[in-house]
Amino acid sequence: MKQHHEIARDLLKIKAVQIKTKGYFTWTSGIQSPIYCDNRLTMSYPNVRNRIIDGFINKIKTLDVQPDVIAGCATAGIPHAAWIADRLDLPMIYVRSSPKGHGKGNQIEGRVTKGQKVLVVEDLISTGGSSIDTANVLKAEGVEVVGVIAIFTYGLKESVHRFEKEDLPFTTLTGFDYLLEALVEDEEITKTDQQNLIDWRNNL
Repeated sequence: MKQHHEIARDLLKIKAVQIKTKGYFTWTSGIQSPIYCDNRLTMSYPNVRNRIIDGFINKIKTLDVQPDVIAGCATAGIPHAAWIADRLDLPMIYVRSSPKGHGKGNQIEGRVTKGQKVLVVEDLISTGGSSIDTANVLKAEGVEVVGVIAIFTYGLKESVHRFEKEDLPFTTLTGFDYLLEALVEDEEITKTDQQNLIDWRNNL
C-alpha cells in the first residue's frame, strides 16, 4: 500500500478524520465543512506517529535544499517537528501565532539565526494561512524558509494559490482525495457521496 493511502487509513482508524455526508463541522476559519481533521490524536498512537515521521523524513530527503533547523507551527505542529528534528539530529524551534504576552515577548521559541535554512512543519493545511504566517515571521528574522511540510491537506484551491503567491513550496503526506478513496473502498461512503464531497471542496 502506498504511503498516502496507508496514512489516510491510519487517520481514519484512530478517528483523527471524521466525515459527515449530512451536517457540518465548523473550522477555526469559520468554514462549514463535512470533514474535520484532528491530527493531534496521532500523538497517542506510536505506530501511527512513527509512520508519519518516516513519511516526513522520506519527503525531506527529496528536497532540493536541506534544512538546518526544523520549525513547528504552534501548537499542533510542535510534536511532529520535535520528532523530525530528533530523527535528523537537527535544532528545533517553534513559532507562536502571536508574540508571547509576558516575559521576553517571544514569537519564535528556540534559537535560529539569520541565513539559516528552515523547514516549517504543520499538522494540516486548510487555507494555508497559519503555515504562511509562520513562514513570514521567520523570513522577517532573516531566515530562509525552504518549504512547508504537513500530514494532511484538504486540497483547497485557496491554499494552492496562497502558497504560489508567496513562492513557498509545500508538500503533504496524504489528503482529502486519498481519504475519500479509502472510504469508498471500505463502503463507508458511496461514489455519489465521494463526488458530492469533492464538489463541496472544489467550490469553496
